Amino acid sequence: MKKIVLLIILAFGLNHVSTAQIHFGVKAGVNYNDNGNLTLSGTFNDAVAGADAKSGFHAGIWFRGKLPIIGLYIRPEIVYTEAKSAYLYKAASIPYNFQKIDVPVLLGKKILGFATVFIGPSFQYVLGSDFEISTVNEVSLDAFSVGIQSGFGVEFGKVGIDVRWERGLSKTEASFFNVTDSSTFQIDNRTSQIILGLSYRL
Repeated sequence: MKKIVLLIILAFGLNHVSTAQIHFGVKAGVNYNDNGNLTLSGTFNDAVAGADAKSGFHAGIWFRGKLPIIGLYIRPEIVYTEAKSAYLYKAASIPYNFQKIDVPVLLGKKILGFATVFIGPSFQYVLGSDFEISTVNEVSLDAFSVGIQSGFGVEFGKVGIDVRWERGLSKTEASFFNVTDSSTFQIDNRTSQIILGLSYRL
């Protein structure tokens, strides 16, 4: 059902853009990610640890079309993102990574002829997650979530640079099991991240 709703939103947006002013291109960049809390249970008696932010990366494609509302455009994107962070576990900082597909649908406005501001929902599908510990295995994952992105950018010809802030709105939880001590992990995969992107219009 959630996938159907997403497709309807994208179809509605693209159906209302001006076909004479549709652009598309590719993008890539880095993201500085901060996950939600990790909860340890079992022998750890429900201890809670916060994430240490790490830098990740993203790459994808984008489309942009002018809306029949003066000065506004819609920009849906399909982006692969690898987010990285670390948690304190047994007095050591253990890297934690997860991969997702982001589909932001941004409403924006050009200003000063070369700059843009934008905001919109970001639909996210988590592909997988893992700790860099061989004895810890993922046992369950909430894959679909919704967040919000906002930011600003500048364009010089076909090249664009933008900075965004993203925040996950709906909770997505990943659960893990450590075979060495029978402890369980639950991680809130909602991200709060700064995203720096470079785009090129084809």
